[in-house]
Amino acid sequence: MTDTQVVIVGAGQAGLAVAYYLRRFELTPGEDFVILDRGPGTGGAWQHRWDALRLGSAHHVNDLPGMSELGLSFDTADRTLPAKDIVAGYYRRYEDHFGLQVQRPVTVSRVFDRGADLVVAHDQGETRTRIVVNATGTWGAPFIPWYPGMGDFAGRHLHTSSYTSAEELAGQSVVVVGGGTSAIGFLLELEGVAGELTWATRRPVDFRDESELTIEGGVAAVAAQDAAARAGQALPSIVSGTGVPRTRRIAAGIDRGLLVERGMFARIERDGVVWDDGSTTRADAIIWATGFRPELRHLAPLKLREKAGGLTVASGAAWQDSRIFLAGYGPQASTIGANRAGRVIARQIMAQI
Repeated sequence: MTDTQVVIVGAGQAGLAVAYYLRRFELTPGEDFVILDRGPGTGGAWQHRWDALRLGSAHHVNDLPGMSELGLSFDTADRTLPAKDIVAGYYRRYEDHFGLQVQRPVTVSRVFDRGADLVVAHDQGETRTRIVVNATGTWGAPFIPWYPGMGDFAGRHLHTSSYTSAEELAGQSVVVVGGGTSAIGFLLELEGVAGELTWATRRPVDFRDESELTIEGGVAAVAAQDAAARAGQALPSIVSGTGVPRTRRIAAGIDRGLLVERGMFARIERDGVVWDDGSTTRADAIIWATGFRPELRHLAPLKLREKAGGLTVASGAAWQDSRIFLAGYGPQASTIGANRAGRVIARQIMAQI
């Protein structure tokens, strides 16, 4: 791997947005900056999502900056096709059009200092650089909360990241855990396929009367993420700030009694779950739609993590090391618009090099 001035780790929405603006500032892809992506193909985390997921059924997918040059927009994409195929196809055309020369599959294991430079260690060797833009997102760090008896469960534990289709759970008793759009999507997809469905949530689901995320809801979520990032705290969940829009499909699910949460179970047993009142529900599988955490393990040698549990980040830059930028972190998360960070981060990079 050629030494360079900037290494971007991750070729999802945030990484490609930064790359686009670096190219606009006349840096040459593959020389002045290098993009390393561990995915086997284009599309970032979207290439790994389940087959039945369609555009518009979860959070809005923002167009990449400059995508209009290709005559493409996710707003006009075919919503009858799997979302993962559409995103992967659009991103492939985007990378080719702008000549971004993404190197894949390349898995980054750690980033560390070597004198005045940073070294990005990966499965192809090492790349020395002046600046690192971390755009790894969260898909590689699924979060499953611990509950008593988890290890005793004889059925399957599935996370959002490992769910593939409803058919693999046909006829089974399934407990879905989580209060966001992914959990709701699983319930809607499994209806009529699974033998029995139960929805467990830690708190009542905040259904909003609007049919899509409002500007006010988005601003509140961004503000909460930004405050946590600036304070070096663990990031709050997006859905805790936005709620769940009551779309026609979701409203119909509520009306027919499907989307009614029970609260959270107290513990897990071999054949199911036990609730606070002592009652039990049989389960062949538990789907944990419990979200993700930022994937930052490879940055551990730089010792950026604060005692409060997060990284201190402002305008995309790490407070403890000005050579490290975190695209798509906190208020720049892809679900609420990572593209806005691309120009800001690229400008800061140009000021350093």
